Amino acid sequence: MNPVVIYFSHAGENFINAISQKIPIGHTEVLAHKIVNRLNCPIIQLRESDCYPDSYDETVKRAESEKKETMHVAYQDLNLNRSKIDTLFLGYPNWWGSYSRVIATFLEDFDTNGLIIYPFCTHEGSAFGSSLNELKNQCPNADIRSGLPVRGSRVERADVAIGNWLLAYK
Repeated sequence: MNPVVIYFSHAGENFINAISQKIPIGHTEVLAHKIVNRLNCPIIQLRESDCYPDSYDETVKRAESEKKETMHVAYQDLNLNRSKIDTLFLGYPNWWGSYSRVIATFLEDFDTNGLIIYPFCTHEGSAFGSSLNELKNQCPNADIRSGLPVRGSRVERADVAIGNWLLAYK
């Protein structure tokens, strides 16, 4: 198998345990690195071209607008060779009940036909929301496998959950 971990994450001000707090590394990034440490595969951070604000409230407003308007959110070139990838571990924070529009735009641009996708997300109580259904609709010819939702506030303690989830892959 030729897996790769691709993730989008947001550092700065985040909503954690009902309080807005600044974090230097986004929860999804922490989770992505924990997964890569187990898989020993390439990891790629999906970065939006126009960075989200550091402010939690401003980021939430922008993400809501992007979702309502089904915006195409530009991202930095990933330089991927699709022919060398058969399994994608796709990570994202749950924003407005699903993955962000930068993930949606990436999935529009990337050939997911025949790809095995293991989604993982961070959240503060909504788990995957509707993102798994949206992922299946957006990638109808991909094989969407079981996902791993992790509370952002508990990501540092997610090692057992990660190990159990990866049993389905190995």
